[in-house]
Amino acid sequence: MRTPILAGNWKMYKTIREAVEFVKQLPTDNPAEGVEQVICAPFTALPALSERLRGSAYRLGAQNVHFAEEGAYTGEVSPVMLKELGVSYVIVGHSERRQYFNETDESVNQKVKAALKHGLTPIVCVGESLAERDAGRTGEVVRRQTKAALAGIPAEEAKQLVIAYEPIWAIGTGRSSSAEEANQTISQIRRVVAECAGEAAAQAIRIQYGGSVKPENIGSFLRFPDIDGALVGGASLKADSYLQLVQGVLAARR
Repeated sequence: MRTPILAGNWKMYKTIREAVEFVKQLPTDNPAEGVEQVICAPFTALPALSERLRGSAYRLGAQNVHFAEEGAYTGEVSPVMLKELGVSYVIVGHSERRQYFNETDESVNQKVKAALKHGLTPIVCVGESLAERDAGRTGEVVRRQTKAALAGIPAEEAKQLVIAYEPIWAIGTGRSSSAEEANQTISQIRRVVAECAGEAAAQAIRIQYGGSVKPENIGSFLRFPDIDGALVGGASLKADSYLQLVQGVLAARR
């Protein structure tokens, strides 16, 4: 049985003070069991959050990583640096990174390999644009992105990945894929994983949905057994909303 995973992607929001205030509002004595909870914060907030979350059930995630361990890469952060901070997860290939910072399928693959090498779990984002969706190319796009991300990854390591299906047209727009459409695409992604890494890896890997997920609609997605959680942007920025999302996952899986 795959454990659902809820990851909040704060993007470029929250100062260190605001990040610390957020985690102060999270219950630490008995956090919800049955769902893995991850906070993907800006680089600047990671040290403070690592200190605050140490020993708790919450996992810390970064929003990007460079594929090199060190080097003349001004402004970049290596997997070695993230691991030292107590980071467990790292988002790789988010559509905003692909769109604004020219990330490619090849660079995403390099980052996946680097993260796995240093004990970080990549949350690999795949998804189609509105134009691609309207052209009926959703399956083609996510197939290409998934195969590229998994290229050269041994089956045992592939099991450790998390994939986030995030249709680009639904990110931050208030529009979301229907739960039925999301489940269909995620099922396609799982079949691609089986082709690349075997059926055991396909059944072990967790695949999230992301794109305008809110406490009000998360249950509709999680009622499908192929959808293993959510990667959430705006609705994860307030502690009460984040906790409602967690409860939504639990309620859907009871």
